[in-house]
Amino acid sequence: MGTVPVGRKQRAEAAGGPQVFRSPTAIIVWWVWVLFAAANLIDLAVQGRDHTAVVAAAILVLATGVAYVTAQRPRIIADTSGVTVVNPLRDHHVGWAAVSNVDLADLLRVHCKTEGQDKVINSWAVHYSRRRKLAAENKARRAAGRSGRRPAFGTFGLENYGLARRDIGYGAVPGSETSSAAEADAERVARVLSEYVTSARAETVWAEGTVEIAGSPASVGPAASASAGAGAGAGAYAEAVPADARIGGWLEPLASTWSRTALLALLIPALILLVVALV
Repeated sequence: MGTVPVGRKQRAEAAGGPQVFRSPTAIIVWWVWVLFAAANLIDLAVQGRDHTAVVAAAILVLATGVAYVTAQRPRIIADTSGVTVVNPLRDHHVGWAAVSNVDLADLLRVHCKTEGQDKVINSWAVHYSRRRKLAAENKARRAAGRSGRRPAFGTFGLENYGLARRDIGYGAVPGSETSSAAEADAERVARVLSEYVTSARAETVWAEGTVEIAGSPASVGPAASASAGAGAGAGAYAEAVPADARIGGWLEPLASTWSRTALLALLIPALILLVVALV
């Protein structure tokens, strides 16, 4: 029967579980704000004795809720079954088989099919600026031009051909001089998710073929069950069960839900501020 192609499950297990992609800048902003808000709340609690201090404290709590929703929550979680896009107020989960493409615009976009229609999920966790990337590339080209280096074999020589080959492709290699750190990281995330999608398609075809062969009467009948420890058909049947379970996860349709935690983080401080302001 062969072996399962090396794909998403193996990569996830090697990485220690699901892969989580977040913006490092957003994490820094969140913790800086938490420290700032905590220091100010302590100061208001110690020195504040009037209505203005109470209103200021309520505003700080509301701003902390906004920071939590917009900076702390957004992330992308990729596991063996599918991808989960966590946005400020909503969570989107879809199995890999339903994902058709992953690309970059101003935000990372996950294209999927649901109920026969194309759906695009924009992720707040990964931002991408084509203008900043082009500016970095132009700056690198100008720096290379000022260095005075000329091709050793002419305009159409071998060296020029090699340089052209390095410039071709989907952006620069992450960490290269022609791509800023943020854009390179966004491209890396998109490439990793695209590899998940490609692996899911290949493994789905393999697993469906395994289930079809192992599910035939000759392989799952009483005779085959009695000789499960000795025949090759038993190995195929044993592999078919987990393969079928994996397919079930890959085929999960798009499910979008509102986050109660995010809504409460905004509504409760807003109500507190409203009550304090009206009193």
